[in-house]
Amino acid sequence: MKRLCYAMALALALLCDLGWAAAGPIVDTAFVADAAKRGAILWDVRNAQEYGEGHLPGAVSIGDAAQMLRDPNTEDFISTDKIEKILGSAGIDPAREIVVYGNRGAWNAYLGLYAMQYFGGTHAHVYHGGIDDWQADGKAISTEAARLPPISLKLSTNGSVAVSTEQVIAQLKNPNVQIIDVRTPGEFRSEDIRAIRGGHIPGAINIPYEMNWVDPETPMKLAKKQVANSSGMSLKPADQLQALYANLDPSKETIVYCQSGARASETAGVLQQLGFKRVKVYDSSWLGYAGKLSAPANNETFFNVGALNGRLTAMQRRIEQLESKLAASKAAK
Repeated sequence: MKRLCYAMALALALLCDLGWAAAGPIVDTAFVADAAKRGAILWDVRNAQEYGEGHLPGAVSIGDAAQMLRDPNTEDFISTDKIEKILGSAGIDPAREIVVYGNRGAWNAYLGLYAMQYFGGTHAHVYHGGIDDWQADGKAISTEAARLPPISLKLSTNGSVAVSTEQVIAQLKNPNVQIIDVRTPGEFRSEDIRAIRGGHIPGAINIPYEMNWVDPETPMKLAKKQVANSSGMSLKPADQLQALYANLDPSKETIVYCQSGARASETAGVLQQLGFKRVKVYDSSWLGYAGKLSAPANNETFFNVGALNGRLTAMQRRIEQLESKLAASKAAK
């Protein structure tokens, strides 16, 4: 059954004259250029500084979308009425055709795609290559801020693309549900604890979201100046992505989670592209799951606040020592 589903998805992509991008939400430069011509909304989800330095002509911005639309503590969406005002003031209507983009490979754009789908959008796309691909393909950028007429929005949520903590717990033993943890192996194994406790949801399969890229180590290589650009963060070809998720069943409900739903949104978009029909983002993700102490977890380890305070104290002392040495050095001169 799995092989048949994958074969059908691949066949549809090959038969489509628009190429593989037309088979799902992830689109390429040619698609974006055509979408702009037919009046689609281009939404730049990067921060205001990046937007001001250059963006796709006609693209609108609300600033850093991940910060604007999510609560800084829970990292879930803020109240719907506030989102209505933020998106409405920028003229971003989920009911219209929308192309969301950021930097190449960044999860921010996929979070924007998920937001559009969550608030009822059915014509939303994500430009994985973002402004980097746009420029690499020789397209012009603009530094002139674009604005759409403000609109009055009344949004409703689409439960078919999301799942709550209670729903996840209820599905733990359901053989027709599969769960993907897209965090790092260290987070999955509870070696890197970023919530009240570490571990993972029982039955979850760990496939870090960076595995969707041509070279998952690109961010590290960029930091070490081992590569010149982010081209390694381009998506793998369709056949390699299918191989990556070959042990999953596209016909089953697929729950994707990470720390706060951000990284999960990228893998969710890729799975939709591959023909998975029942993909749900667990937006609260490990932050929400770990916070519900009655929820069962594998590799469970509780966060050691005392040890953290000890490390912070030692770090503060070291900073004070360095500042003292620096002051003494300046005084000696």
